[in-house]
Amino acid sequence: MAQENLRVQQSPTLKEKFPKLKTLTVELSHYDPTGVSRSSQVKQTVNVAFAKSVFRVACHNQECVRGDFDLSPKLAAAVAKKKPSIVGEMCCQGWRNRATIDIEPCKNILRYKLTLGY
Repeated sequence: MAQENLRVQQSPTLKEKFPKLKTLTVELSHYDPTGVSRSSQVKQTVNVAFAKSVFRVACHNQECVRGDFDLSPKLAAAVAKKKPSIVGEMCCQGWRNRATIDIEPCKNILRYKLTLGY
């Protein structure tokens, strides 16, 4: 986890990495592994001048080990193609908790929509 946090902190800002990107709005919804029960939903406008280009979202499971959602490649691909928005879903690749490492994967789901302005 410390390594990932360091990777985020050492990354350039979104504005530095993607100079043509002017605005970014993210809509995130966290779901249980079945994809039926939503545990949270958030919509926010990202400050591209300060937000880091390694764009990670933590797993909503507080006990999850080595799990999160890295939206950086999705964002980079969208910017490269000048897409106005992307919608998708990712499954957490971490472990449910410390007691279930190598036994029970987390599998929580993140559904996202990124709206980009150039």
